[in-house]
Amino acid sequence: MQNYGHGDGAAGGGVNGTAVPSPAVKRRTDSYEAAQHHPKYTDDDDDDDGVLDGVEEEYVNTRILRRQAQLQSTPLAPGAGTVGGGVVAATGSSSVQGYVEQPEFPNPTASAASHIEERMRRKLQFYFMNPIEKWQARRKFPYKFVVQIVKIFLVTVQLCLFAHARYNHINYTGDNRFAFSHLFLRGWDSSREVESYPPAVGPFALYMKEEFYDTVQYAVDGYGNVSRSIGPYDYPTPNNTMPPLKLCMQNYREGTIFGYNESYIFDPHIDEVCESLPPNVSSIGVERYLNDRGREVNFASLVSAALTFQIKTVNFKANGGPLSAPDCFRFDISILFNNRDHDGQMLLSLDAEATRLKCHGATDFISEANFDSLLRSILNIFVLLTCALSFALCTRALWRAYLLRCTTVSFFRQHFGKDLSFDGRLEFVNFWYIMIIFNDVLLIIGSALKEQIEGRYMVVDQWDTCSLFLGIGNLLVWFGVLRYLGFFKTYNVVILVLKKAAPKILRFLIAALLIYAGFAFCGWLILGPYHMKFRSLATTSECLFSLINGDDMFATFATLSTKATWLWWFCQIYLYSFIALYIYVVLSLFIAVIMDAYDTIKKYYKEGFPVSDLKAFVGTRTAEDISSGVFMSDLDDFDQTSFLDVMRSICCCHCCRPTRQDINHQGNNSGYTSLSSIMK
Repeated sequence: MQNYGHGDGAAGGGVNGTAVPSPAVKRRTDSYEAAQHHPKYTDDDDDDDGVLDGVEEEYVNTRILRRQAQLQSTPLAPGAGTVGGGVVAATGSSSVQGYVEQPEFPNPTASAASHIEERMRRKLQFYFMNPIEKWQARRKFPYKFVVQIVKIFLVTVQLCLFAHARYNHINYTGDNRFAFSHLFLRGWDSSREVESYPPAVGPFALYMKEEFYDTVQYAVDGYGNVSRSIGPYDYPTPNNTMPPLKLCMQNYREGTIFGYNESYIFDPHIDEVCESLPPNVSSIGVERYLNDRGREVNFASLVSAALTFQIKTVNFKANGGPLSAPDCFRFDISILFNNRDHDGQMLLSLDAEATRLKCHGATDFISEANFDSLLRSILNIFVLLTCALSFALCTRALWRAYLLRCTTVSFFRQHFGKDLSFDGRLEFVNFWYIMIIFNDVLLIIGSALKEQIEGRYMVVDQWDTCSLFLGIGNLLVWFGVLRYLGFFKTYNVVILVLKKAAPKILRFLIAALLIYAGFAFCGWLILGPYHMKFRSLATTSECLFSLINGDDMFATFATLSTKATWLWWFCQIYLYSFIALYIYVVLSLFIAVIMDAYDTIKKYYKEGFPVSDLKAFVGTRTAEDISSGVFMSDLDDFDQTSFLDVMRSICCCHCCRPTRQDINHQGNNSGYTSLSSIMK
């Protein structure tokens, strides 16, 4: 807005050049309160459709009231006084700088338009307030804030309970897999149960034909003597008798090798044949039994084989607590023979897939365990309801922000003769709400899966899928806390620095990743056959990323191959150049980009942040403005809009693009000040 000068001359009531003290200029909030009690002002906003284009009566312009107070305190220009009327002009003093200025809105139409502008400004000011300021301004209860706090507590409790249960489940199935390996795998050793890097032992494999038959025979014998094991294992038959095992083999349709003259007969089509191994196969022998059945194994054409059988058991859950009911499982065990490479080494492994079954235990204990299940179900239901409420509130807030954006865009076109800038439009998009909506969806899906798992309604093992939804949802929930910490200057610095540095970091990473990709492909190709850390593209990338962070450098150099001199020298040059480039150059530049953004934010805090056209129109607000009561009136006019009004707002916001002549015509005849003058 324009600034008005204050002279030292006298006006209206001063005699013989005597200066009359000018009355104090009221604040905009005071003038608005005066306008509230004006006879022509009404509080009925029922006819306001939220688009600010239906004013049918004259309103008292609050800015005219303030302007009149300013004009009363502004002395006349030199030589403008009259004689004989009791008013004497000020003598030619050099200190007199006052002048007469006409009001900005001299007609009723401009008065009504200024009221709309003031109302639009207050509506936008209220929209950009934080929950605490909204409570001070209108006593509006921060429902979304309270819901998020409750959701954080409930979701965290739910995650802790589920994490404990999932750990017990995964640990139980893993321990049973090791037990099955000892019971059914010939030659299994406990050292293979410990994951170490580099591996302490080589691959678990078979190298002789007799070892294949002996391994199958060992598994059949172990399955027949499963009752002798420490674990409470039983057969899956109703009378607990041993069922037959199934041996399935995948073979090339034709595969015969004549190595002595470098010839072969080969058909790449794969056929699968399965054969049941009854309990009496232990007395006959597996090799003889297969030969009698016409299933002679041709190892030259054998691709893979799988020996499958089932075992049932019950878990008393010692770590589950006194109210946790036992779980019943069926383990589908598969012993896999992998001969796809045909390199003289048949890899051997065991897999046990757990399926939870419905238990039939003691009735008294089940009644107590149902209480624990009921408490968990109540927690899941509360999480579902809280997330659904959070989803509804945030979706409603985004929709109302969209309507307000359409209103603001239309307002700027009609009264300032220009479109709202992209930065101004982006102010209405709350990405925090979008993130909250996304984590609400994840938590709703995860809670539904958790209820299915804990209620034994789901047969398929979905523990990993459920943990994925709950884990990512909980991660985003805690990220959402940063939104409320952003209301404080100290914590908001981190968010502003990341937001400022994000575009530069993205461009920087694109260039750095191109160099990284070149090193990764080169190392994979040349060092892959000779270095265990470069055997695949994934492990090569992991190795290089570890080197950037200074991890395991000596082990990488120590395991270099010495098969050829040129290869050793290439490894040295390759690793030294990569480490020097990324640690001393790339990482330093990466930190410099972030520090540059931090310095920019510090400068903004001292000199002020850049102001968009929307922020310039909204202006600043003080604590007195918030608590003055001017925001107590109903500013959410779009709450009462009909469906047709909403569709009309959408169409006007996106489709109704006025021509340049219409914009100029509206801007010249609206009675509004130009946006450039506001920004000045």
